[in-house]
Amino acid sequence: MIRQNWLIALYLSVVCCSFNPVHANTLEPNISTDVKLEPAFWWAGMHNPELQLMLYSRELPSLPQQLKVDIQGQGITLKSLEHTDNPHYLFINLDLSQAAPQTFELIISNTDSASQTNTPLYRLPYTLQGRAKGSRERQGFSNKDVIYLITPDRFANGNTSNDNQADMLEQVAANSPSNLNYPDARHGGDIAGISQHLAYLAKLGVTQLWINPLLENNQAQYSYHGYSITNLYRVDPRFGSNEDYKALVAKANKLGLGVIKDVVVNHIGSNHWWLNDLPSQDWLNDATKTQLKNHESKPDLTQSADTKSSAIKSSVTSPRFTSHRRTTVQDPYAAAQDHIDFVDGWFTDTMPDLNQSNPKLATYLIQNSIWWVEYAGLSGIREDTYSYADKGFLAKWSKAVMAEYPNFNIVGEEWTANPITVSYWQKGKINADGYTSDLPSLMDFPLYEKLIASLNEPESWDTGFIKLYEMLANDVVYADPSKLVLFEGNHDTNRIFSLVKENIDLYKMALTYVLTAKRIPQLFYGTEVLMTSPTEGRHDGVVRSDFPGGFANSATNAFTGQGLSESQRQAQHFVRTLLNYRKQSPALQSGDLLHFVPQDGVYVQFRCVLNVPLSAEQKAEALKSRIQNNSLTQHNACTQPSADKVMVIYNKNDKIITLDVNRFASVLGDSGTATDIISDKIVSLNQAITLPHAGVTILELKPNSKSKSPQNAALPSRQDSMRSRSKANALTRAQTNNSANNLAKHSTQKGTQS
Repeated sequence: MIRQNWLIALYLSVVCCSFNPVHANTLEPNISTDVKLEPAFWWAGMHNPELQLMLYSRELPSLPQQLKVDIQGQGITLKSLEHTDNPHYLFINLDLSQAAPQTFELIISNTDSASQTNTPLYRLPYTLQGRAKGSRERQGFSNKDVIYLITPDRFANGNTSNDNQADMLEQVAANSPSNLNYPDARHGGDIAGISQHLAYLAKLGVTQLWINPLLENNQAQYSYHGYSITNLYRVDPRFGSNEDYKALVAKANKLGLGVIKDVVVNHIGSNHWWLNDLPSQDWLNDATKTQLKNHESKPDLTQSADTKSSAIKSSVTSPRFTSHRRTTVQDPYAAAQDHIDFVDGWFTDTMPDLNQSNPKLATYLIQNSIWWVEYAGLSGIREDTYSYADKGFLAKWSKAVMAEYPNFNIVGEEWTANPITVSYWQKGKINADGYTSDLPSLMDFPLYEKLIASLNEPESWDTGFIKLYEMLANDVVYADPSKLVLFEGNHDTNRIFSLVKENIDLYKMALTYVLTAKRIPQLFYGTEVLMTSPTEGRHDGVVRSDFPGGFANSATNAFTGQGLSESQRQAQHFVRTLLNYRKQSPALQSGDLLHFVPQDGVYVQFRCVLNVPLSAEQKAEALKSRIQNNSLTQHNACTQPSADKVMVIYNKNDKIITLDVNRFASVLGDSGTATDIISDKIVSLNQAITLPHAGVTILELKPNSKSKSPQNAALPSRQDSMRSRSKANALTRAQTNNSANNLAKHSTQKGTQS
């Protein structure tokens, strides 16, 4: 075996030493040999100068004291070596604070007297690359953005030659990849397909792409969704390569699109190479039911599907599954066992649950996230099943990533309709148990749930829009509600068009609410062309159906518009118009929100931003007025006459109604007209607004001095109209008072008579 190891080392030396920092980032981790070193390379000049390397080899000596590591490089300090109960793993801790970009050598030796004197086991070249300019200062996604979620296997197949791979267990479904008879199989979408349609996405108006996991999922079934990762450092070859992913991000950036990586730290896939020889007995949760006495069986990562399945079965048996009881993490009365059942339980037997309280595993996962951000040039992370992981680790993980990239952004998935539960995890929240987080954002499931319910319910005192209105009042529990990500759907929810019973008016209201809310908005691929799904239960494979035009046998093509129905074209135009308007609207990106209690099936919101920031004196006066008047919105930009404003009117009435704008006088001020941003028509604000049918109206208001133009010069000023309405209202009140007095007298007389 010594000779074999020398051959392996020689091969690695030739491969690794032959590249320089310019093209070193094309290296993919090598999993085809029994010697593994992760991460495969790193960078000099990182904010955290410490690096932990995980070395795996079955030739390492059984006693830790027999191992010796020498480093031949400049400015690199070996801090320590760490071991586990599995002697096949070595963790090498380095200090890179004084290191410049270079390729250095790790020399691993066995000092056992029985071994050959001064004969290293391995000489492993390792490269520290130079960081890209501005890497640390990279800007993460923000309220200026609109996120577009893509399930890569179902979006577009740009390279049919990579659909099937000899070393992958699952192949693309036979006959017709997009046939609904194969909703849970691989269809063949890939990185090339996304890359080929970036221009469509940029023209649509989105600015960030959240792509479901692209990493290797070498599982026998359900490998298309990406959440059963079997190699945390390798893009699944059926999607492309690490280099393809990096090139996709670079191409997207040139078109004004950032890329958000879907990260999973809670679990891995059951065919991950760790499962053949776990790094330690506590690497996975539920160790009492996990058989780990397999250190003597040599792993073979090229086994057949049947052989590998049996190997995994002998390694893992009957895991305990999660209870999904999320509140046990923060419940002050929860039994300890209930908390353990939630956090330590597995999703399925094919998703082993990781024990992030193991410090070596924690470091591995933190470094893996940072590696991908640095390598691929990412602008964000979406963290899957956030609260299911160890919460102490989650605090360290989010803090480490954000410390490395201060302007970055991370959104966590906490799938619950309870805003109290969601708010617990956001940075800045003061929790009763003292828990602090560095997670900037979370998915706003509570508001999403109320959005769907409010649109489908009839309007009454306590149903319909009022539920949506009142849910916003819960924003007081969040540290920063504006940083939450609000969505109309994702890969785990049924399609919005189906959920609103394929009512195009309700669909437009839902999309408008998401895109104009004081949130970071997110759309699901295909929403813009009315993709549908069942409305009850989980139908993941159908929800994630093929995007029209993304596959060779597509009957319609949403990229070109060919074959789309009139409703689909109308929806696509609506979404594109609103998205591109939002890209240049500071009011919708960062403006204040002011809304009015829904009345008679109509709900009105305003988003407003000041053209000129308030002075310190004005802010102090606004705060004083706010306190004196016990008003939370006294300082709101919507009450300032100089602000740019967007008025959004949601209307459920099927018949013609008129909306009296006097109610909104405190916001409308002297604005005499507004522009409908969808139709581009001028709307008068000096009289009641006619709403001909159910739907949404989006109006742009400018301060009066900026909005005058020849086409509205003939219209009476809002001030004149308000004077006229004021006189009319005074007359009406006088008539009403007289009638009331007469009625009171009549009632008194009638009471006396009885």
